[in-house]
Amino acid sequence: MLVQLFERAALLIICLFFITRVPRFKEIFQKERHNAIELIVITFIFSAFAIFGTYSGIHVEGSLVNVRIIAIVSGGILFGPWVGILTGIISGLHRYFIDIGGITSVPCLITSILAGFISGYISRKVKKTKRWIAGIAAGMFCEVLTMLLILLFAEPYSLGADIVSKIAFPMIAGDVNIGLIILFVQKVEEERKLIAAKQAKLALDIANKTLPYFRSINKDSLKTICTIIKNDIKADAVSITDTQHILAYVGFGEERNKAGHEITSDLTKLAIQTGEITIRNHIIDEQIPEIKCLLIIPLKERDEVTGALKIYYRKAYKITYSLQTMAIGLAQIISTLMEVSRIEEIQQEAKKAEWKALQTNIHPHFLFNTLNAIASTIRKDPEKARQLITNLSGFMRFNLELNDEFIDITKELQQVRNYVEIEKARFGSRLQVEYDIDEVAVQIPSLTLQPLVENAINHGILKVKGPGTVMISVKDLQKYIRISVKDTGAGIPEKVIERVYKDDVPNNQIGLYNVYRRVKLIYGQGLVIHRLPKGTEVYFDIAKESLR
Repeated sequence: MLVQLFERAALLIICLFFITRVPRFKEIFQKERHNAIELIVITFIFSAFAIFGTYSGIHVEGSLVNVRIIAIVSGGILFGPWVGILTGIISGLHRYFIDIGGITSVPCLITSILAGFISGYISRKVKKTKRWIAGIAAGMFCEVLTMLLILLFAEPYSLGADIVSKIAFPMIAGDVNIGLIILFVQKVEEERKLIAAKQAKLALDIANKTLPYFRSINKDSLKTICTIIKNDIKADAVSITDTQHILAYVGFGEERNKAGHEITSDLTKLAIQTGEITIRNHIIDEQIPEIKCLLIIPLKERDEVTGALKIYYRKAYKITYSLQTMAIGLAQIISTLMEVSRIEEIQQEAKKAEWKALQTNIHPHFLFNTLNAIASTIRKDPEKARQLITNLSGFMRFNLELNDEFIDITKELQQVRNYVEIEKARFGSRLQVEYDIDEVAVQIPSLTLQPLVENAINHGILKVKGPGTVMISVKDLQKYIRISVKDTGAGIPEKVIERVYKDDVPNNQIGLYNVYRRVKLIYGQGLVIHRLPKGTEVYFDIAKESLR
């Protein structure tokens, strides 16, 4: 009788095995939490097992040796109180109604319902690793109680005693199968962790592949991102949208969903409006009738929906729980990368704006000093003043026509020479300028070198009596290029150097500081300023790796 009981329990395990191989049911068994519909499905399955256990029971003098309690306790422990209680009530009532007035019908009804409550309690209070032992104990307790109730309700008592003597051992010992069933289903649940790890790796792999394309988000980069996602998850189509338009679409139906087209899908509009994930495992898309499966995940930045990631399949029921989990994680990564990319873009624009603002501050400073030089020359030498005005006109025209933040070093040096000619005309023999220029192909921020030369003349050479020299050099030093301005003037005070490095410079002393700030913004390190025994040296290095 015990062997026959184990055979029936084995049949339940085999049925469970095949059920867990069906993808849709496997997902249900792998979940930690279930919605109402899933709980109904699970209750139906275990109630069917319990009723089958009754029908397949072994008849012994008006009683049935069966696996009903095994099904009830297993279902309740694995899937919670509602499954256990409902399965116990359904199967208990069934057992009672098919044998109303039978010697074991009432005891079986009572213990079936009690088994549901006990199993539900175990699922809530007992650690997962010990539930299989608790399940065996609960099943045996219910069977012992059944035997006691049979003895209590049996008339005559001798009949009850005879039944109990024959069925007690196989019924109680057979509850070892509860532990086997619980361990088996828990093993299926553990597969979820492996799948989750695999899906997490897939999401990270996709993120790693797409990361370079988030550095500059545009139509082409988004299309490449969609292509990578489509190929890696084997989707039929993938799309990324903002809140109103399609940003990129790749795959089946691409000809009908071009980038820039307005979103027409009501499901997409609803997902963006509510911020909730939308899953449709069996639909007919009006725009693309061949699409049967759809997953829409809103993209969020700072909890605000900024668009959606859409995944399409032409076969129904392709959106599995594991795929959904992976896609959600991927969408979160995409949201973060898009937000970071947008922040970087804003920072770059801010830097450009700051460069232009600093450059604008230099222009009037230079113009003011140059006009003073011309004004002082007009009285002494009008012809020379006319030439200086021509030089200034050409210099300013070049500045006005300059659109790029970076210019070739040769053009910058030409600007310096024009400026130097103006200043030499003003100061005559007091000012000497020497050039030591290597042939290098490098671009530097416009109006970087001229303010340094201007500073060397006005705050260095002109602060001492007698002639002075300004040395301008561009040297190729293998790994980097050094651009330097050195003078033999008064020498910069250490306090001024300290204030420049600390960003604490008065508004009327902006020339040197503005260049320092621009160089620091672009190359990460500002000017190097040295006070020499006689004069000052200011230079900055450009690593050849960073050459534009």
